[in-house]
Amino acid sequence: MNVGDLVSWLDKTGVIVRVYKHKLWRTNQHGVQVNFDKIDPEPFADVMIDGAVKSLPQSELKSVIVN
Repeated sequence: MNVGDLVSWLDKTGVIVRVYKHKLWRTNQHGVQVNFDKIDPEPFADVMIDGAVKSLPQSELKSVIVN
């Protein structure tokens, strides 16, 4: 995903304003004892939705195809 791409998240549409890598501890996969040394950063995006910027993992975004 790239800056300027349209994406959807939770049935809302937004535009990517920044892409970067960030560590996210997922308790359902790694448990409640946090240790960021054990995980790698994953792709994230700042997405403008309804006038607010949300920092979201790219794995939770879906590309919107515009014809």
